[in-house]
Amino acid sequence: MKRALVSVSDKTNLVPFVKGLVENGFEIVSTGGTKKVLDGAGINTISIEDVTHFPEILDGRVKTLNPYVHGGLLARRELPEHMKTLEKLNITPIDLVCVNLYPFKETIEKPDVKLADAIENIDIGGPSMVRSAAKNYRDVTIVVDQNDYDHVLGEFKENGTTTLETRSKLAAKAFRHTAAYDALISQYLTKENGLEDPEKLTLTWDLKETMRYGENSHQKAWLYQDALPKSFSILSAKQLHGKKLSYNNIKDADEALRCIREFDEPAVVAMKHMNPCGIGRGENLEQAWDRAYAADTVSIFGGVIALNRKVDLATAQKMHKIFLEIIIAPDFDDDAYEILAKKKNIRLLSLDFSKKDEPTKHEVVSVMGGMLMQEQDTLKEDYHDWKCVTDVQPTEEQLKTLMFAWKAVKHAKSNAIVLANDERTLGVGEGQPNRIDSLKIAVKHAGDDIDERTVMASDAFFPFGDCVEYAGKHGIKAVVQPGGSIRDQESIDMANKYGIAMVTTGVRHFRH
Repeated sequence: MKRALVSVSDKTNLVPFVKGLVENGFEIVSTGGTKKVLDGAGINTISIEDVTHFPEILDGRVKTLNPYVHGGLLARRELPEHMKTLEKLNITPIDLVCVNLYPFKETIEKPDVKLADAIENIDIGGPSMVRSAAKNYRDVTIVVDQNDYDHVLGEFKENGTTTLETRSKLAAKAFRHTAAYDALISQYLTKENGLEDPEKLTLTWDLKETMRYGENSHQKAWLYQDALPKSFSILSAKQLHGKKLSYNNIKDADEALRCIREFDEPAVVAMKHMNPCGIGRGENLEQAWDRAYAADTVSIFGGVIALNRKVDLATAQKMHKIFLEIIIAPDFDDDAYEILAKKKNIRLLSLDFSKKDEPTKHEVVSVMGGMLMQEQDTLKEDYHDWKCVTDVQPTEEQLKTLMFAWKAVKHAKSNAIVLANDERTLGVGEGQPNRIDSLKIAVKHAGDDIDERTVMASDAFFPFGDCVEYAGKHGIKAVVQPGGSIRDQESIDMANKYGIAMVTTGVRHFRH
């Protein structure tokens, strides 16, 4: 008779699977709570103690770490000396292992989790059995995923055993399973110890979707989600309407969310190719939309829109007039949703904005042969901490407008320049090899909208005085920039020449 060892934390679909094993000639060895469930379902089981000849000890910490278990798993059936050893020691081979592990992830996701609770949910015996069975996959079937139950039973029913190909694939999945489990443990304990630069970086993600294609149609792509999902993330948004998001959609929407979380007042961000083409704010959402749209009526076409208030009918009616790829907001009024959903292909997504300030400390990007990791740029700043370096002092209203522009410039690609008034961005210049070209682009976009209220934000210092001179010639009255150039005085002198109030932050906001 074939023997299966079954010990699972998640008992979903367990009983029908084990009944199927019994029907295909298996005797069942089980432990603890799993045995109680199977016994209660009328399935005869063998207690693990009857196999190991040793009781569970230390509150269940030790029960399967025993040669009668691991000998039965690791013995190579094709080696006579291995089989003779089993026979000599009266060890019964184990042909199938069905194990999933203590709920460590679910435990550490609890907001009030204690270290002691996390430690007690670190499985030791389970991963050991999984690894033993997976190592010996030529002879042993290892099952760690309920999604494989039907396939495994089907092969036993058809062939009396699983195929070597299936066992090999299940073994690979088993090692992914334990590797991901250990990665979460290492992440948790590393964080508990306050270590920011461990000698080994262990991260794990779960496949969320195989995408139609990547950045271009000839590139394959896959979407993976953090094993500990973040609430304020495009991957946590609920899609209410439209076709699936593409690779580029997700990148644009992610950037839109990074930008919109800067603002507490009603605000609208229009993102295009991962750059803001318009940001507007107002007393209500409709007014904020009008201003974001006015910022760049051309580039917004086909854009990704993030709004930080529930979408009302008046705002929806205006958005409906143009082609937009994605609209993401906390929610939609029924009549607003109805009018927007008339367009078949527009994607409508809702997301809990109350979680926008939850900690999302690190971000990673790939480079050939490795990856870079850094803290996210979520620095909270106060314009009262800025330093005025010019003869002309900014007014309180100018400082507030400068802060708006400063928040916006953080999310444009370097070298980034934003021109804005107290209502919206007027012009955005970004991604140029030199700063003066970015400024020229921003001024061109702003055009005749530049007036006494217009301010300028630069994501990094001015290397020369040319940008401030160009700004002065085009009517800019206040500037915010990090400062720190060896030629800062050139820019300061130029600001004084044109009567510009300039403040420095001491902080730059490159976005590559």
